[in-house]
Amino acid sequence: MTSETRESTAASARQPTTRPRKRAALEADAPGNRLRWAVPVTQAAAACYAAPQIWWSLGHAPSFGRFGTDLLVVPRWGVVVLCVVAVGLAHGLRTAAGPNRGLLGASWAVSGVLLVSCPLLLLDVVGTLIPGLRIPHNLPGALSRAACFAVAALLFGCATAYRRGRWGDCPRCSRTGEAQPAEPARPPRWAWWGAYGAVASCWLRIAAQYGLGWVGPGHLDLAEGASLAVFDAGFVIAGTLLPLSLVHGWGRAFPRWVPLLARRRVPRRLLLPPAAGISVGLLVYFGVGIGQLVGETIHSRPQPGSLPLSFLWVAMPAYWLWGLGLGAAAVSYHRRTRRPCRVCGR
Repeated sequence: MTSETRESTAASARQPTTRPRKRAALEADAPGNRLRWAVPVTQAAAACYAAPQIWWSLGHAPSFGRFGTDLLVVPRWGVVVLCVVAVGLAHGLRTAAGPNRGLLGASWAVSGVLLVSCPLLLLDVVGTLIPGLRIPHNLPGALSRAACFAVAALLFGCATAYRRGRWGDCPRCSRTGEAQPAEPARPPRWAWWGAYGAVASCWLRIAAQYGLGWVGPGHLDLAEGASLAVFDAGFVIAGTLLPLSLVHGWGRAFPRWVPLLARRRVPRRLLLPPAAGISVGLLVYFGVGIGQLVGETIHSRPQPGSLPLSFLWVAMPAYWLWGLGLGAAAVSYHRRTRRPCRVCGR
């Protein structure tokens, strides 16, 4: 058999048995076509968010409670400029004739800067899900941070759709290479390191709490104690079971001892959204926090009532490494459990 014959046979084997009409409908859902609706939505969201930021910048900002602000890192007028740039970048992503790595990189960069501008959103989410933790809550600030995150996510989605439509072989998924094997391969070594590194970082944070002399809040009433118990349980689950499930077989199929669900496939949505959300939240919040901690340490100006610097210098990097390891394990889990493309079979 000649090399040309082998290549044609391998290519035909990768092609799924899809009817031409159905195949055309699937290709119509290509990333480039998604930009037709994603770009206007992104531009509208950026414009709507820039309007109140301009009004607040002119001296009409509401009270933001104990935090004193809605955003960090970037000043308010800077956020307005980023929203204007986001509108232009979204338009460029839709009208670009060919692959443009500069446009793609700029879109991802603006999305990233908007994301790190709202690190306090993590506290808003935790305080909303588990009330009673004494987390300060301010509605205007929370809405502003949620809107900033939405603009960042929409622009990131546009940039990702643009990349998928301009690079790769398939017009729908842009994947390259051979088709996926029937059984997902074992996680790569870096995924194992990420998962077990996340577990180690979680327990390092727990050890720091008791080893460095800070054991938590003082007297709590019944409601606050129940909320703290729920938070601690979720803390341990997110720091142990969640990262390990992303690299072990029981993260793809329920074990035999689970009633009614034994041997059934674990839904990807049960693990991936929590893993991705927790990873992004930890990386952004504690990444910004470590930057602030460096400034406080250099200038020797700890905030009144703040935690000991010795505890913070162990706990905050541990949180950040936890988010990094969990994110690596989540990326590997996503790649191994995603379904083959219905157009190209990869």
